[in-house]
Amino acid sequence: MNKAERGFTLIEIMVVVIILGVLAALIVPKVMGRPDEARVTAARQDISTLMQALKIYRLDNQRYPSTEQGLAALVQKPTGEPAARNWKPGGYLERLPNDPWDNPYQYLNPGVHGEIDVLSLGADGQPGGEGMDADIGSWSL
Repeated sequence: MNKAERGFTLIEIMVVVIILGVLAALIVPKVMGRPDEARVTAARQDISTLMQALKIYRLDNQRYPSTEQGLAALVQKPTGEPAARNWKPGGYLERLPNDPWDNPYQYLNPGVHGEIDVLSLGADGQPGGEGMDADIGSWSL
């Protein structure tokens, strides 16, 4: 055989396929949990942003919005008490984000864990839970 006609043998190709299979078996399980971790990280970042906007709201209006006024007070001027007399034109956020599981963030004033609480109910959308279903809140930042 001349050098131009040489190619890979079936055994060589099978060895490469087996090596790729072993590598995939070792790597894929570690990568599969990453989307859930990324969602938790995104929720924590969103909550941190909401908390910063609430702090600026409080600086302008001397108090946080009530639970009834909710996080919507960051986007449009709230009605009812407590009045937002110095509400910043244009709001404190462009829009309210949903959590990574497409549920609205929860807001409590007074909070259970602090003066105010902002939280995501996690993957299951229910209070409490463990693992990816656990609540993610402003108290755990």
